[in-house]
Amino acid sequence: MSVTTRDSLPGIYDDKVIRQFAIMTVIWGVVGMLVGVIIASQLAFPELNLGLPWTSFGRLRPLHTNAVIFAFGGCGLFATSYYVVQRTCQTRLFAGPLATFTFWGWQLVILLAVISLPLGYTQGKEYAELIWPIDVLITLVWVAYAIVFFGTVGTRKVRHIYVANWFFGAFIIAVALLHIVNSAALPTGLLHSYSAYAGAADAMVQWWYGHNAVGFFLTAAFLGMMYYFIPKQAERPVYSYRLSIVHFWALIFTYMWAGPHHLHYTALPDWTQSVGMIFSLILLAPSWGGMINGIMTLSGAWHKLRDDPILRFLIVSLSFYGMSTFEGPMMAIKTVNALSHYTDWTVGHVHSGALGWVGLVTMGSLYYLIPRLYGQKKMYSVPAIELHFWLATVGIVLYIAALWISGVTQGLMWRALNDDGTLTYTFVQSVKASIPFYIIRLVGGLLYLSGMCLMLWNTVMTARQGLKVGSLPAVQIPAVAAHA
Repeated sequence: MSVTTRDSLPGIYDDKVIRQFAIMTVIWGVVGMLVGVIIASQLAFPELNLGLPWTSFGRLRPLHTNAVIFAFGGCGLFATSYYVVQRTCQTRLFAGPLATFTFWGWQLVILLAVISLPLGYTQGKEYAELIWPIDVLITLVWVAYAIVFFGTVGTRKVRHIYVANWFFGAFIIAVALLHIVNSAALPTGLLHSYSAYAGAADAMVQWWYGHNAVGFFLTAAFLGMMYYFIPKQAERPVYSYRLSIVHFWALIFTYMWAGPHHLHYTALPDWTQSVGMIFSLILLAPSWGGMINGIMTLSGAWHKLRDDPILRFLIVSLSFYGMSTFEGPMMAIKTVNALSHYTDWTVGHVHSGALGWVGLVTMGSLYYLIPRLYGQKKMYSVPAIELHFWLATVGIVLYIAALWISGVTQGLMWRALNDDGTLTYTFVQSVKASIPFYIIRLVGGLLYLSGMCLMLWNTVMTARQGLKVGSLPAVQIPAVAAHA
């Protein structure tokens, strides 16, 4: 059984909203990563907080996480899911005006986040800091997104539902559930509310949300990208379509139970912590199954990696996905977590996934997508893509290696004891030991940001080239079959 996807059918596909989301993905990527570099520099040089509340690390850090996850990552997911669902279902987006609403509504959410977070308006929940009126707007946009996506699947012209749409669909449903449950609150005013939960129960709900935001927003959804754009760019069928279905169901079932591993050695019941640890270890199997499936799609076409920087982005992203999904279960083991928790090791782990997996697969997918959206056969500058790849890869390696070393150093210093049972090192000494690694991390972040700025220039030039010759909609691209 096979499903053939057609990149371009003039007059059939609705690509305007995809172009809008694709451009904003790159723009928000630059903004979010710039804020990340600023706060990284504040850790290395604290005086850069400037002594102002709205430029302090505590205000800018949630702005950074929201910008890179929901602005950069979110816009990338809207763009790619709208593109993929049309091509694999061979029909226009369902309820086109609603798709337009999702674009403008999502940009308003991001703009409100940019204003409210530096001003200190927050719910104080990781990845869910935005105050309740913005949460309501997110819900409205997400319902519209679900209607557009599932309506398009429901009106498809082919019998088969391609596996990428399974991942996108699960991400949409799961994120809706997570957002509504975790954001349940009692408003006390326009800018403040109390959580519907308290104490350990609030922490449990928050990390059920927080880990599954990683699991569905930052993993399942981007696997939808992987299952479409790697076969297309490689011009090869998915290595094992059967494995992709097993990968989907195993991942979706297992991820929901892993959240308690964020709360080892806390007031959470010990059995709950153990359940989170066990499911985290089980999660290794479907994660690596998906990684192997993606990489092995290049069977018979490995030579393409030498000359195709876009394919390199996509395949190296899978390498980081595999590394991160090995490291995560390992860090969920209680004895390992006793060393790693609250240290920079955790930050390094998060960024190996965020920069290495999410960032690279999004960039690779957009480099495939953008020229086609603007009627071009390739990006304006292919050497710039090559340079971007190396800037990003070297930046990631510097970033995560520095934080791994810093984190292990912190963990060992914090647990070191003198013969009389007193602490060998003060907390300030562990901070001083971390400073050189913070500077290396800053250098890595600057390299990664410079690559993103290069991508913005390349994107603008490609779009200008396409608009200048009036070549919208996209040119016809030969179809590539993905075999079940």
